[in-house]
Amino acid sequence: MVKRKIIWSPRAKIDQFKILDYYFKRNGNKTYSRKLFKRFKNATNLIVKHPEIGIRTDIKNIRNLIEGDYAIFYRINPNTVEIITIWDCRQDTEKLEYR
Repeated sequence: MVKRKIIWSPRAKIDQFKILDYYFKRNGNKTYSRKLFKRFKNATNLIVKHPEIGIRTDIKNIRNLIEGDYAIFYRINPNTVEIITIWDCRQDTEKLEYR
């Protein structure tokens, strides 16, 4: 079994920050943001252990794993798993574009 490393794309880092920052500003504290961060971390750890777990997309090598209201899109590479974006599934899908 290949031990893969997680790599976060710049877009995924920004997406995660925006999501966590939104809840921090909305709630006035970091409690929910920390809980959500932990859920994202657990999901990415699961992806590293079982990269095929996510649902295949129409784009070759791109999968997504649903975590609550969010879809974590990722690409499986020989030695890494690249997190491409985190998408809030409650948004308009017309806005979703991933590379």
